[in-house]
Amino acid sequence: MDEHIAAIQEKIKRESEPLLGLKDEISRVIVGQEDMISKLLIGLLSDGHILIEGVPGLAKTLTVSTLAAALHTDFKRIQFTPDMLPADLIGTMVFDQKTGTFMVKKGPVFASIILADEINRAPAKTQSALLQAMQERQITIGDSTYDLDSTFLVIATQNPIEQHGTYPLPEAQVDRFMMKLKLTYPSKEEEIRILALHGSGVSVSAKPVLKKERIEAVKKVLHEIYMDEKIERYIVDVVYATREPEEYDLAEIRDLVAYGASPRASLYLKAGAKANALLNGRGYVIPDDVRDVGYDILRHRLILTYEAQAEDITPEDVIDKVFKGVEVP
Repeated sequence: MDEHIAAIQEKIKRESEPLLGLKDEISRVIVGQEDMISKLLIGLLSDGHILIEGVPGLAKTLTVSTLAAALHTDFKRIQFTPDMLPADLIGTMVFDQKTGTFMVKKGPVFASIILADEINRAPAKTQSALLQAMQERQITIGDSTYDLDSTFLVIATQNPIEQHGTYPLPEAQVDRFMMKLKLTYPSKEEEIRILALHGSGVSVSAKPVLKKERIEAVKKVLHEIYMDEKIERYIVDVVYATREPEEYDLAEIRDLVAYGASPRASLYLKAGAKANALLNGRGYVIPDDVRDVGYDILRHRLILTYEAQAEDITPEDVIDKVFKGVEVP
């Protein structure tokens, strides 16, 4: 087994080098936000959609467009509005007067990377139009079903502080996102660098450094990363502790969590941990990989009780207790 892991390690080191170049190219345009950049790459490698929450001005849109530019892939930005209809996203059937027949007009969702900007401004009916695309990577228009791009990725943004004219995301919609990222303000030093880079009047943009075919090849290698059975059990223990905390001496959170994480969280934790190991040039997963992606994968899957909300307890507080309470292999 050691020789097998050594062989995987060598292969992963070789395959992860282009990803480092991709990350460096994005960082050349985006100052700070290293964690967001890493998580976007993890989502790209794991075929996991990402929800980004942050106040305006934190470079959410710029980061996503920079990622698409560095990948040299098809990118569409969709501005969600209260009057948007499902057909505005996925497309519809239109009548062709010349031929006397109906033809399919595809919507902007038919692209490799989709930026769903301010997704919570559209009503639930429009948001639900993305469910089939995000889960099955297919779109049904009329009687026909169309496959989406192999690198299809939805990156949605929402503003946490402006509630006027917004709609809460349906639980089924939220669960389709692999990760929910919460952005914070840059440090003082980073903001000085932002002024120097983007406040000089000179346009800075990313150059294509990685082709889509290369990303597809790395995705295949991702499944070869070794994960010990103890790590898999650790993942299940972490998720199960959100449902049955008493089994892990975590009775203190029993009255805080109304609904724990589903098995989809376990699947995403495994995929995310492997992708995190790959980005760090390792051919095997360690417990820290699970923890590195755990908060982002679990925070939107825990539904807290009214008691927890009344005490200003956040999902992050509960997840922190879970990671501290579950035994690390």
